Amino acid sequence: MAYFKEIVTKAVVGKGKKATTQKYTIVPDQTPNTVLGCWIINHKFNGSMANRDIYVNGAYDVNVWYSYDNDTKTGVCTGTFTYNDKMNVPVSNNVSLTNNSEVIVSSLSDPNVIDVGVENGAIKFSVRKEMGIEIVGDTKIRVNVEDNFEDYMEIIDDEEIDDVMNEIDSQIKEDYLDENSPLEDNQELAQ
Repeated sequence: MAYFKEIVTKAVVGKGKKATTQKYTIVPDQTPNTVLGCWIINHKFNGSMANRDIYVNGAYDVNVWYSYDNDTKTGVCTGTFTYNDKMNVPVSNNVSLTNNSEVIVSSLSDPNVIDVGVENGAIKFSVRKEMGIEIVGDTKIRVNVEDNFEDYMEIIDDEEIDDVMNEIDSQIKEDYLDENSPLEDNQELAQ
């Protein structure tokens, strides 16, 4: 007869991903004419939970290469930008998040500048990123248990093995092949 047991364990109880686009402005020291390049480095992030709400907090550095003075000179301006994105992560049924729940965040698509331009002496740009979130929490799983399941193997001592081997050796007739060999008859026929 089988029956079920409930086991309390840690497991992924919620999982989701979210793409966000944010707009920023950076004002360089000189009035820019043209943006020659824009890149993002040093992306750092983590996840947190407050009142059952999941947040991804992070920051990255943006470097903008631009021309100025009627496109005769170039310069680079940098800025550090932070974000705090609220994530509505779907959670499995009958699971309640607690302070022991762990939020694991991964970058599915690194921050990328998708639009950049000069407007009124400032550089305006948009950054797109996609983050994945997993919530690890306590949950119950139900396991089918068999009554007649025996998971122990019989242990045989070395002494018992030696006794069995000695008994087998004592039953072996060493001259068995000599007594019952048809080889002798075949040798006479061959001559």
